[in-house]
Amino acid sequence: MTSYFINIWMAMAFIIAVQPLAGQGSSAQKKVLLLMGSRFEITAVAEDDTIAWEAINAGIAEIQRIEKIISSWDPQSQTSEINRQAGLMPVAVDRELYDLIFRAKKISQLTDGAFDISFASMDRVWRFDGSMTQLPTQEEVAAAKEKINWQDIILDTDQHTVFLKEKGMKIGFGAIGKGYAANRAKFVMEKIGGINGGVVNASGDLITWGKSNRPEGWTVKIADPKEKDKLLGWLPVKDNAIVTSGDYERYIEFDGKRYAHIIDPRTGYPTTGIKSVTIVCPDAELADALATSVFVLGKEKGLKLINQLNGIECLFVTDDDDIITSENLKLNYK
Repeated sequence: MTSYFINIWMAMAFIIAVQPLAGQGSSAQKKVLLLMGSRFEITAVAEDDTIAWEAINAGIAEIQRIEKIISSWDPQSQTSEINRQAGLMPVAVDRELYDLIFRAKKISQLTDGAFDISFASMDRVWRFDGSMTQLPTQEEVAAAKEKINWQDIILDTDQHTVFLKEKGMKIGFGAIGKGYAANRAKFVMEKIGGINGGVVNASGDLITWGKSNRPEGWTVKIADPKEKDKLLGWLPVKDNAIVTSGDYERYIEFDGKRYAHIIDPRTGYPTTGIKSVTIVCPDAELADALATSVFVLGKEKGLKLINQLNGIECLFVTDDDDIITSENLKLNYK
């Protein structure tokens, strides 16, 4: 029996083991490639390998289509045009992008601004690509923070326009885009006749569907952060999304202090106290946004938020390697 292992949390050794679906002829095909600047793993299960590859290629095409819409690096994208016209004029956009921004604002409202797609102005002062040689000054951070305010993203429902109220504002989808892309790839892959199930893993923004041939279903195995070779427990992920935000891949260090790449849009400074947050819920886009939000909110406020949301759970790893879960998240130990 073949197993497919997808590493979705390198530092903390989160592993998802994807088993082939029930049926003698079922097999899984997988492709790993770079999309949206991130490592994607796309798996499709079918009785016919040709159909599996048709679904994988459809998923890839859909992700590439979305990237052209939401990329702030592509000067031809609608997102780039919104940013260029900040403080000048509204920009008419496709309904798809308009709706994504609308949903992002709803999450900003839900999290009291802990999630904010206008955080993108912070890329002027915080860079986690190895180019920073010193910390930004308080004045530089304050100036960039003045351009962050989700309420200054003005939407016109009738005209489908987006207007950034202040000149110098920017929006970016780094905290929601991969989750949305994973959702959409799943959607188009499911429409292919003969597909029994699959997995889209966008560098830790992961969604699964279909039935496993094991009673416990597809599972995420969780390593003990204090002893990474020791299994702490596992979680079922049948027809669910699991998204992890962590500070283990992108960070900077100055004078022995570590600064995570996740910025609190309310302060303009990197978050502290948490190594990672994992969100479990049926929707990868929502899980993506909430993972960042809860990371920013911190342990107490983040847990309080998640415990109020039906069907959504979370798991924290603190800077002290303590593992904390939401009320209804049950780790399995056998």
